[in-house]
Order: sequence, then C-alpha cells, then structure tokens
Amino acid sequence: MGTAYTPGLKVSGHTIIEKTRRLPLKGTVLVKEGTIVSPGMVVARTELPGNMLTIKLAERMGIEPKDVPETLKIKMGDSVRQGDLIAESKGLFGKYFKSEFKSPYTGTVEIISQVTGHIGIREAPTPVEKDAYIEGVVTKVIEGEGVVVTCEGALIQGIFGVGGERQGKIAILGIEGITPERLTEAHRGCIVVGGGTVSGASLKRAAEVGAIGIVCGGVIDRELMDYLAEALNQPGYDIGVAITGQEPIAFTLVITEGFGTIQMANRTYKLLESLEGQVASINGATQIRAGVIRPEVIVPRTGANATTGLIEEVEGNTLDIGTPIRVIREPYFGLLGLVSGLPQELVRVESETLVRVLEAKLDDGRTVTVPRANVEIIQTS
Repeated sequence: MGTAYTPGLKVSGHTIIEKTRRLPLKGTVLVKEGTIVSPGMVVARTELPGNMLTIKLAERMGIEPKDVPETLKIKMGDSVRQGDLIAESKGLFGKYFKSEFKSPYTGTVEIISQVTGHIGIREAPTPVEKDAYIEGVVTKVIEGEGVVVTCEGALIQGIFGVGGERQGKIAILGIEGITPERLTEAHRGCIVVGGGTVSGASLKRAAEVGAIGIVCGGVIDRELMDYLAEALNQPGYDIGVAITGQEPIAFTLVITEGFGTIQMANRTYKLLESLEGQVASINGATQIRAGVIRPEVIVPRTGANATTGLIEEVEGNTLDIGTPIRVIREPYFGLLGLVSGLPQELVRVESETLVRVLEAKLDDGRTVTVPRANVEIIQTS
C-alpha cells in the first residue's frame, strides 16, 4: 500500500520560530541585524500618503481657470490649515467687490491647475509602525521593508482564529470548557486557556473582564458568528473564506481543534499548562486557502522561561490506515476522524481536477471521501 505525506499543525515545546515583520510599503528599518528585540519594540516605520482633496476654486470663485494663479495666496508645497485664506480676487478697481476663499481642508498644496482651475491639497500622512511581535533577535534586515525576528520557544498552532496580534500572560482555567463564571477581573490582560469549548456567553464575559486572548479546543460556529455580529455591530456578520485577524474585537481567539463541542488534544493542553504564567504572543490570523496562515501562540524561551522542550515539533507525517486527521476544507471543515482507506486511483472532483483522495471515518460516524490535500494529521496522547 502506498503512503502519502501531509502537513500537520505545529505543536512544540521547543522549536525555532521565525517571524517576518514587513511594512505595507517602503519605509525605514530602525534596527540592525543582531539587535535583541521585545514584542512591542518598533522595528520599522513608514507613512501612508494622506488623501488628496480637491477644491474646484475657479467654480467656487466664479472666475476662469486661467485666472486662478492671480488670486492665490499660496504656492505649491505650502502647508495650509482649515480656515486659512488661500485665494482673493482683485475686485473692481482693485478694491471693490473683492471675494475671498478660505481653505476647507488642512494639508499640503500639491496641485494648482490652470487648465481646470482646481487646487489639490493632500492630507497629512498616516504613520505606520511595525513592532517585533515576539521577543527574539533580528536575524535578517529586508532593506526598506522590514526584518526577520528569530527566537527559540514554544509554538502552538490552531486550526482557526479571529483577532490580531497581542501579548499577555497565560492563565489556565482547566481541562474543562471556558465558562462565564470562571472568568474574573484577575484575567485582565491574560491569555486564558481552557481545554474544552468556549461558549458565546464566555466570549462576552472575556471582553468584559479585559482578557486579551482565549485558547480553547472548540467553539460553536453560530455562537461565534453571533458574538462577532454584536461586537462589530454588523447584523448577519459572516467570517467567510478570506483571511481573518483584522477583526476589531477586544481579544484574540485561537481554536486548536475545530468547530463544535471538541476537547483540546491532551498533548496541546499539557504544553499550554506547562507555560502558565509566562508571557506569550498570540495572533488569530487564519487563511485556509493558498498561502495557509495558522493562528498561533508563541512563548519565547528566555531566561527563567528556558525550560526543557516537552513536545517535539510535528512538521509532517505519512498517512496510513488509522491515522487521526482533521479536515481543513468545506463541507467537513474542522471535523476529526481516522483514515479508513487510501485509494490509489485519481478521482475527479467538482473543479474537474483529478486528485488523490482518502476515505475517512469521522467522529460523528460518517464515512466520507475527501482530497488528501484537504486534511492534516493530528496527534493525540
């Protein structure tokens, strides 16, 4: 019988972690190779150009476009503030019936057109900073763009998440699920970990007490959608298939196993339990299509945190009968099961592509056939 190779989630007590910290456009890198950085340290900075605002000056003053330059009190490159006088007509005999025009905007004059009679004022640029996100060392400088930060530490990847990059101490709530009554003011600024499922009521409570992160085995998809719809004030909100991680919510959520009432894998829970009280970086960004991005929890090994690795990294394994897997594409996204068959022939799927498939017996009792590329190996202990 042939074997197949498929990637799995990385769950490691000691691995090398590299994070590329790149600006959205060219800017200035503020650190050098070899610099030791902390999570909140700014490593690169740039500015996003402000909006260009147009003033139809000729029309507003009732003059010909070619006459606009004679009325101007400003020139290219000048800074103006809202309410500043920027144009004044000569009037009759140089003194009567003069008209003035004051700027409705604040910014820098970039356009003066004698063809259209328009003035272009660009608003102030928006500063953009990129921090290190993790504690580590700069191992590469990408000139004008950013850096690569490297550290040794624990890495726990999840299957799905929401919310952006944050840092906080890990607080263990127990192998059971996260319930509202177990979340208190003591968890403000913490990343709370529960081995079971988090409820919609618990998500609300976590925001109320100021928790900055939640790591759990599973979540009921409808309860998560309802929470996000309320938190974002967007009735009917749906996560969809695009990348997550940009949601402006109070905390970051990382689900390690999938949607539904699912217990966190014991090996994952034990690793997180061993890291209680340590400062972690958490990011819920997820992309399950091309260019896979996993939500993650990272705890750098520095100083007192540098304990022996508990679990080795799982970068990949071979599929075989009985291998535990998780489906990572619809219509069975997040469901767990065991490989029950590995057909050798290629199968044509809905996209008309011929692919290798596997048969899996899901935990809910169904036996399904899915492309091998749509699953990942999981390990439980």
